[in-house]
Amino acid sequence: MKPDPGPPQADETLVMEAPPQEVKSTGTTASAVIAGGILLSRVAGLVRERVIAQFLGTSLYADAFRAGLRMPNFLQNMLGEGTLSASFIPIYSELLHEGRKEEAGRFAGAIFSLLLALAGALALLGILFAPLLTDIFLPGFEGARRELTIRIARIIFPMTGVLVLSAWSLGILNSHRYFFVPYFAPVLWNAAIIATLFIFGGRMDPGALVIALAWGAMVGGVLQFAVQLPWVLRLERSLRISWNTRLVEVREAVRNAGPAIMGRGVVQVSGYIDIFLASFLAVGAVSTLTYAMTLYLLPISLFGMSVAAAELPELSRQRTAALEVLRERANSALSRISFYIVPSFVGFLLLGDVIVAALYQTGEFTRDDTLWVFVTLVGLALGLLASTWSRLFSSTYFALRDTRTPARYAMVRVALSAGLGITLMLLFEGVNLGWLRIPAGPLAEVRVAGHPLGVFGLALGAGVAAWVEWWLLRRRLLPRVGEVGVPGGTLAKLFGGALLGGAAGWGVRLLAADLHPLLLGVAAVGAFGAVYFGVTAALGVGEATVFLRRFGRLTGRR
Repeated sequence: MKPDPGPPQADETLVMEAPPQEVKSTGTTASAVIAGGILLSRVAGLVRERVIAQFLGTSLYADAFRAGLRMPNFLQNMLGEGTLSASFIPIYSELLHEGRKEEAGRFAGAIFSLLLALAGALALLGILFAPLLTDIFLPGFEGARRELTIRIARIIFPMTGVLVLSAWSLGILNSHRYFFVPYFAPVLWNAAIIATLFIFGGRMDPGALVIALAWGAMVGGVLQFAVQLPWVLRLERSLRISWNTRLVEVREAVRNAGPAIMGRGVVQVSGYIDIFLASFLAVGAVSTLTYAMTLYLLPISLFGMSVAAAELPELSRQRTAALEVLRERANSALSRISFYIVPSFVGFLLLGDVIVAALYQTGEFTRDDTLWVFVTLVGLALGLLASTWSRLFSSTYFALRDTRTPARYAMVRVALSAGLGITLMLLFEGVNLGWLRIPAGPLAEVRVAGHPLGVFGLALGAGVAAWVEWWLLRRRLLPRVGEVGVPGGTLAKLFGGALLGGAAGWGVRLLAADLHPLLLGVAAVGAFGAVYFGVTAALGVGEATVFLRRFGRLTGRR
C-alpha cells in the first residue's frame, strides 16, 4: 500500500470533531496522528529529562529516583498497552467492525473490572513488599540510595495502577480510530513532574526533592487517565462495568493475555536485569543507562509504535481477509517505519554526543556525563532497526490472534541479552558482590572521560539480542503471510541519504563548535534532516515526497 499523497481530510486529522461513525483513517494518516501525539509527549519527556538532569545529574539521588520509578513500572508494562494490544484491541475492534456494539460495551466493561482488581492488588503488594523488591532487584543499592528507592517505589506503585487503566482507555479510543488524545495524555504526566521540579527544585535538598517528584508523578498519572475518560464515555455508550468472566470474548482475551503478559514480563525482566547489573557498577551507571534509554526509545515510540498501533486495529478488522491484504499493509508499514528509523540510527551514531549535549548538558550534567551517555546510546542504537521492525511483526501476530509466538521469541531475546550483557559488561568493568568480587576483563583500561564502560557492555548485549528476535519473528511469519520486509534498494537509498545528512551535520558542528550545546544540536540535526529529506526525495522515496509535500502545505510553499 502506497502512502496517501493527497491532503488529509478534516475527519482524518481532526478526528475528535467528527461523530464516531464518520471517523475514517488511512494507515498513513492514523500513524501521523499517533506520531503527533507521541511527539508532544516525548518532547515533554525530553524537557522532563533535561530538568531532572539539571537538578540531579548522575548522582545517587538520580539513581534512586530512576530505580524507584522503574520497579513499579513493571506492573504498568505487564498489564498496560502491550498486553491490551495483544488481547483486548483485536477482539474489541472486530466486535465494532461487525456492528456488535452492545457486546463490545459489555466486553470493555468486564476487562475494566478485571484490570482494576488486578492492578489494585498488585499495587498493594508492591507497597507492602517494596523493601524486599528493592533488595531483590537492586542489591547493589545500600544506605541512602536504598532507603530513598523504597520510599519512592511506595508512592509510585499506586500511580502505575492508574496508568494501567489509562492504557485500557487508549485501547478503547484506538479501536474507534481516535488516536491523538490517548497518545497526548502522557504530556500531563510529564508536566506534573516538570512543575514539581520548578516549584520545589530550589527549595528542597535532593533527598526531599526526589520524594516530591514521586508525588508529582502520582498526580500526573491521575491526570493522564482522567483526561481520556470523557472521550471514552462519549464513544462507548454501551459500556457496562461488571464482573463478567463468562463472556466468550473475555475468556479469549484472558487466554491471549497470558502469553502477552509473559512476553511483556520477560522483556521487563530484561530491563530489570540491566538495572540490577548496573547497580553494581560505578555510581551514576543506572541513571546513565536511563538517560540513554530515553533517547533510544524516542524513535521507537515516535515511529515504530505509532505505525504499529495504527495498523493493529486495521489488521484485526481484516483478519479474515486475504493474506495479501495483511502482507500489503505490513510491508507498507515497514517502509514507513524504516524511512524514519534509518536516519535515527545513523544520527545516533554520527551525532549522538551533540544530541545528548543539547538535551542534557546543563547544571549538574557535565560534558563528561554527555560522553558517557553517548557511548551507552551507541550500544543500544545498534538494535534500533530490529526493535522497531519487531514491533510491527508483533502487531501482525496479534491481529492473527497469536500471542504465543512473540512471547516465546521475547524470552529468547531476554536470555540472550542477559548472557551477552553480563559477558560484555565484565570485559570493561568488574563488580563487587560483597561476598564475591569479579575482576574486569582485558578492556578495563578503556574509559570515556574517566568513566568505566560496563554500562556500554550491557547496552551492546541488548542491541545484538534485538536482531536475533527480529530474525526469529520474521522467519516464523513468512510461511503464514508471505514475504515481508523492506526492499534492499529502498534501504540503500535511505542509508545513502542518512550518511549524506550525517556529513552535513558534521560540517555544522565543525563550523559552529563554539555555539551553546542546545543551539549546536538544533543546527546540526536541522542540517542532517534537511539533507536527508532532500536526497531521499530526489531518489524517488515515496515517504520523502509525501513528507515534503505536506511540509510545503504547512509553510504555504509548493
